[in-house]
Amino acid sequence: MSGQEESGGDIRLDFGRAARIGLPEAILCAGKSIPQIAEILDRAAERGAGFLLTRLAPERFGELPQRHRGRLDYDPVSRTGFFGPPAPVSGPARVGIVAAGTSDMPVGREAARTLLWHGEESLVVADVGVAGLWRLLERIDELREMPVLIVAAGMDAAMVSVLGGLVPGALVAVPTSVGYGVAHGGETALHAALASCAPGIAVVNIDNGYGAACAALRILRAAGRISAAQRP
Repeated sequence: MSGQEESGGDIRLDFGRAARIGLPEAILCAGKSIPQIAEILDRAAERGAGFLLTRLAPERFGELPQRHRGRLDYDPVSRTGFFGPPAPVSGPARVGIVAAGTSDMPVGREAARTLLWHGEESLVVADVGVAGLWRLLERIDELREMPVLIVAAGMDAAMVSVLGGLVPGALVAVPTSVGYGVAHGGETALHAALASCAPGIAVVNIDNGYGAACAALRILRAAGRISAAQRP
C-alpha cells in the first residue's frame, strides 16, 4: 500500500486523491450503513483528516454516534456535512449558482456547499425560472460577471438554454428530478440540457450538484494554470 490509501474490510479510503487530481475524496453516504460511515469518520479523525459528506439524509445524521454528530457542520437542505474545517475562502465569488425554482435549491445548495468545502464562495440566485423571466433579468448583470455558472433546473430545463444564450462564462447544467408526469424524474430535463441549441454547455447527471461543483473547480483551476503560464 502506498500510504495514500487506507484499507480494511469493505472500506478503502483514498487520501492521495487531492494530490492526483486536485480534488480530495468525498464520502457518498447514500447506501452506506451507519457503522460504515462511523468507521470512515473514525479513520479520518485518527489521521487528522477532513471529509465532505454528501447525501447524508437528516434521519441518518441523527443516527450517527454523538462523537461524530458533534463534529459535523451539517446542512439538512443539501444533505451535506463538513467533517473538519473547510478550506479557507480564496476570495470573492467566481461561481454563480442559479436554481430555476425553489424546489431545485437542494441541488443548488449541494453545489454551493461543495464549493465552500474547497474554499470557493458562490453567488446563489434562486427561484428565477422562465415562468417569471423578469426575475432572472434583474440579476443578469451579476451573473455575466461570473467566470462559471452552475444551473440547476428541472421540468423542461429551459433555464439552461436561456442562460446559455445570455452569459459568456462556462456553464455547467444540472438537470434535477423536479417535475410532473413526463418529466420522468429528471430525464426530460437531462435530454433538454443535452439537446440545447446554446453552444458549449457542459451537463452533469441528474441531481448531481456535487459533480457540477467539481466541474466548476476544475474549470477555475485550469484557467488559473493557463493564466499563470502566460505571464511573462
